[in-house]
Amino acid sequence: MGLTTNDIFVMISTMNKQKNSAEQIIDRFGGQSSLATLLGRRQSTVQHWAQTGRIPSQWHKPLLALARKRGVSLEPDDFVTRETPKIEPAEGRLGVLLVGLGAVSSTVIVGVEHIRRGTGKPFGSITQMSTIRLGKRSEKRTPLIKDFVPLASLDQLVFGAWDPIPDNAYESAVKCGVLNREQHIEPIADYLKTIEPMPAVFDSGYVKRIKGSNVKKARTKLQLVEAIREDIRNFKASNKCDRLVMIWCASTEKFVTASSVHQDLQSFLKGLKENDERIAPSQMYACAALLEGIPFANGAPGLTVEIPAFEKMAKERNVPICGKDFKTGQTLLKTVLAPMLKARMLGVDGWFSTNILGNRDGEVLDEPENFKTKEESKLGSLEYIFQPEMYPDLYGNAYHKIRIEYYPPRGDNKEAWDNIDIFGWLGRRMQIKVDFLCSDSSLAAPLVLDLALFLDLAKRAGLGGIQEWLSFYFKSPQHAPVVYPEHDLFIQQTKLKNTLRWLMGAEQITHLGMEYYRED
Repeated sequence: MGLTTNDIFVMISTMNKQKNSAEQIIDRFGGQSSLATLLGRRQSTVQHWAQTGRIPSQWHKPLLALARKRGVSLEPDDFVTRETPKIEPAEGRLGVLLVGLGAVSSTVIVGVEHIRRGTGKPFGSITQMSTIRLGKRSEKRTPLIKDFVPLASLDQLVFGAWDPIPDNAYESAVKCGVLNREQHIEPIADYLKTIEPMPAVFDSGYVKRIKGSNVKKARTKLQLVEAIREDIRNFKASNKCDRLVMIWCASTEKFVTASSVHQDLQSFLKGLKENDERIAPSQMYACAALLEGIPFANGAPGLTVEIPAFEKMAKERNVPICGKDFKTGQTLLKTVLAPMLKARMLGVDGWFSTNILGNRDGEVLDEPENFKTKEESKLGSLEYIFQPEMYPDLYGNAYHKIRIEYYPPRGDNKEAWDNIDIFGWLGRRMQIKVDFLCSDSSLAAPLVLDLALFLDLAKRAGLGGIQEWLSFYFKSPQHAPVVYPEHDLFIQQTKLKNTLRWLMGAEQITHLGMEYYRED
């Protein structure tokens, strides 16, 4: 019999434990014998460092000087011994609770089922298709991420959902029209029909363009939160799930800002009892998830889990949370193109972006209050990437405009068009034009899968609170208050992969590479 994923995980963990911080430093100098010779010491001295996992402080400065002389990557921080988190194995069933059973959720569910049956490929999924480099480039160690970290397998996933519209997953997939009915939907129709949405917590004041009949009724918002918690427990029990994650895949709510009711849990619970209108449905789902100890991610741009009350609760209860608003189309391109322009110190006069789409999301965003929420999320990335206060000559007067138009004939096939006015050497004006025709939900689906698996990993690793390493997936990354959000897609990718290396006790990749060119 072949090795299971957990067998491989145990082997990797054992191997990684053999490489403590002292051994990693010694290896950078070519091993124990080589370092002993360079220092003019007996090999037994260096061997003792490796065995104890600690290099005495009096050797830190000499080693740093030697590293600089020989082009070895070494920083003072490298001498600090770190314990990597203990990760619980991914055993049993993982329930994936989706708030909303519309285009995104039905596309996720259809896709995962086809991949499980061997009739589809997980294109776009980092957890399923991406590799991760370990060690030096010359070592050519690049396992798949899913073979390197102990993720739940797709066969372990069980889907559940809430939606104010009573359509089951089959009916939703057909109506949304994202996937080919004959090729993708009908072959798994029986399975899709078993996934029926639980009655949703819904407030038409937050999403005026949707009318729903599959809605929970209660006297207070606190009772609605308790009803969601009961749904969670019932789903977990009836589906024999060992763990759960929750992801908001529903429509964009109207624009609101944090207020007094969002500052602490006591104020929030008081607001729930008093039916405070400042508490949105998404916040009620997030509250229920955190109270149940379930990781939560927000795929829409509304104010949800980033309020102070929830950030504190997530940290205290050791529950992973992360950013908001899936980075799928136009903003994905912006976080690639903007870093390119900044890297080359090319200036920007203006960036005009417009979108047309015809799905339910487009209809909701046709409402000015809801568009405002999306606009705020989409506007932020360029300012943080360009840093106009640091580069006023290049970006101080850049004009950034965003429009989203509802155009029903397009359905889920969004068109994102950008006009970028740039300037270069001696102020020479130039233009970049981008026309991105894409399926919004097809781009979002693999993000939902990745977030479900990575949030479950974070929970099993004991990582509570904000998971900034998952910024890669969001237009609005969640971050510590003492730092600015990182929007550059490739910095986000580096952070994600280095976090996975850290979790597994592997060496960080800095891309310095001086060791390839040093003298023997």
